[in-house]
Amino acid sequence: MNYIKKLAGETMVYGLGTIVPRLLNYLLLTPFYTRILSISQYGTITELYSYTAFLLVFLTYGMETSFFRYAKTSNNSNKAFTTSLISLSFTSLLFIGFIFSFSHPIADVIRYSNHHEYIILIGLIVAIDAVSSIPFARLRYQNKAKKFAVLKVVNVIINITCNVLFFIVFPNLIKNSEFSFLSAVYSADIGVGYAFISNFIASAITLVLLIPDIFSIKFEFDKSLLKKMLVYAFPLLIVGLAGMINEVSDKILLKYLLPKNVNAMKQIGIYGANYKIAVLMTIFIQMFKYAAEPFFFKQAEKKNSKAIYAEVMKYFVAFGLLIFLGVTLYIDIFKHFIDAKFYSGLRIVPIVLLANLFLGIFYNLSVWYKINNLTKYGAYIALFGAAITIILNFSFIPQFGYMASAWATFICYFTMMIASFLLGRKFFPIKYDFKSILIFVTSAILIYFIDNQINIDNFIIAFFVKAILIFTFILIFCFKEKIKLSDLKI
Repeated sequence: MNYIKKLAGETMVYGLGTIVPRLLNYLLLTPFYTRILSISQYGTITELYSYTAFLLVFLTYGMETSFFRYAKTSNNSNKAFTTSLISLSFTSLLFIGFIFSFSHPIADVIRYSNHHEYIILIGLIVAIDAVSSIPFARLRYQNKAKKFAVLKVVNVIINITCNVLFFIVFPNLIKNSEFSFLSAVYSADIGVGYAFISNFIASAITLVLLIPDIFSIKFEFDKSLLKKMLVYAFPLLIVGLAGMINEVSDKILLKYLLPKNVNAMKQIGIYGANYKIAVLMTIFIQMFKYAAEPFFFKQAEKKNSKAIYAEVMKYFVAFGLLIFLGVTLYIDIFKHFIDAKFYSGLRIVPIVLLANLFLGIFYNLSVWYKINNLTKYGAYIALFGAAITIILNFSFIPQFGYMASAWATFICYFTMMIASFLLGRKFFPIKYDFKSILIFVTSAILIYFIDNQINIDNFIIAFFVKAILIFTFILIFCFKEKIKLSDLKI
């Protein structure tokens, strides 16, 4: 139980660096964008940030996980750090050169011919974040979770501040003749582009703040070590790219697969905004992943490592189901974080929440191929999932729109979870507590359907009834695990 508390504690600390920025974006930027921008403009942000997510995986090419692997086994974590940092810096500079050279043709291909500057900004953001990823990984390796958290929070505060300045403060000040000089640095024609400019400024300042950590050690570049790291990382790159196909390709494909009589950018905007409501599950998975990845590697040498992994899985599923219930039962509250013009897409929220829970379980299961240098199997599973995503989206988007995308995500992650479990039984069998997990899943689904059958007009009464239902799930968990409510404190 102590290791569960330790992992939970580290997850919460890393959560400060993941959940706080995501929540600030969720609580501030998402309501901000959905209220000041049109549905189509928000669709533009959703689509272009989908490309950003894909490109970031490409430019980091699995080096974060490879750094963890070789920082531990090479007995020289500094050399692993500087070697990977030099590699990423070099490829990022090449990428920036490519983007500046071909921004116009790229803009034409993705139908942004009048805004090639969007392509340049996206390229700069991705390149800077790729370089920053290794210093952030080193902070995680050194268990400097608090510094990691502070820098992540600073990044999002800068981003939000710039958005407020560009979208509200500057436009209003320019209307006053005393501040007409601001027109020299601000142009309303840039429009949505200021969202990307704000992100670029935040990413650049964050990299500057990481400079003391970057240059705190002597730089060494080891070609032989880099070769080993790249060999280890390449399958992870495939996993990451396939994962991004699963995660963001739907937001890109909608633009090209919806019928011509449908406003694609509005559909992307509605889909993207409601996808954000499921962000609590995504945040939980991300913060868990940050803490769990080094944790799993450190536990691998222990005799009872498999028992530890099984216990972690059980608690992970239970907490993920608690998030599912919290969001779905209180959807009438969570929906207010987006503007009312996006409410038509609320029906995707339960589907996306469960889909992301499956993804989190897949991350838990992935321990078998990461610690045994079998990352190629992770690539096979991810490619299989990507194929499912693409096939389902191409087949059903023309008829069912973004609902097809939501169900494709659900089916993809469920299939990947099952495939990883079956392969894991062959190469690294772990006795998971399926009885407990099944009880938790059944209880959560049953509570969800009970809530759907209850229709109470009084908000206060409904609020407390839902709270009782969620508390019932917590009691089931505590009873099954034979723990006291006080033991849930971290």
